[in-house]
Amino acid sequence: MIKVERLVKAFGRQQVLRGLDLDVATGSITVVIGRSGGGKSVLLRHLIGLLRPDAGRVLVDGADVTRLHGRALDEVRRRYGVVFQGGALFDSMTCAGNVAFPLREKLRLRAAEVATRVEAALTQVGLEGMGSKYPAEVSGGMRKRVAIARALVTEPEIVFFDEPTTGLDPILVNTIHHLILELHRKLRFTAVMVSHEIPEIFEIADTVAMLHEGRIAEVGPPAVIQASPNPVVRQFIRGEPERAEGA
Repeated sequence: MIKVERLVKAFGRQQVLRGLDLDVATGSITVVIGRSGGGKSVLLRHLIGLLRPDAGRVLVDGADVTRLHGRALDEVRRRYGVVFQGGALFDSMTCAGNVAFPLREKLRLRAAEVATRVEAALTQVGLEGMGSKYPAEVSGGMRKRVAIARALVTEPEIVFFDEPTTGLDPILVNTIHHLILELHRKLRFTAVMVSHEIPEIFEIADTVAMLHEGRIAEVGPPAVIQASPNPVVRQFIRGEPERAEGA
């Protein structure tokens, strides 16, 4: 579904991506892990088409999104759903209004059909009857659920999750992860997730990719990554601090 080839990106003198390669299989959940500030969100923005690389390309079903503009890029993005870090809900809209937003912007459906699809999407994430509430009136876990409902309401083929459980306690982290897994099994979208949640993500990922110093240091099924002899991978999974050179 998605193929990243030799992706390079720098911001001034800061080299973030250094020839990154990654394949995402159709219908899979691929989780990208790595240290904070290591380029995970930068990679995700390239996949979505929000950033242009200095070199390399991102293929979605063979189309290079790094070279698309205007309507051609919009057509690819219509296949996307995005769960932003922190949820990124509109505070001035109700939960139902937030979920309805992409339907009105992308599909321009009739009001009755929008209402039906919004209620179905909220029910799907366990928020039946909560549409009239505003984001400030619901819990952090509920806001995450609204954000997921908004991402899925257009029935996308590909869903991007940028740290979907940031700021939640361990119980809610597992609740949201299992919700994502349940929805994935039901809807069969292709998912790319950026996450720091170790070891929880190993329970939901089909593939785990370790991003280190601008490249994928290792990629494989969760069991392979957990058993990896690669010191970079082992150090990250164990939560050990990086050693200074010569230490």
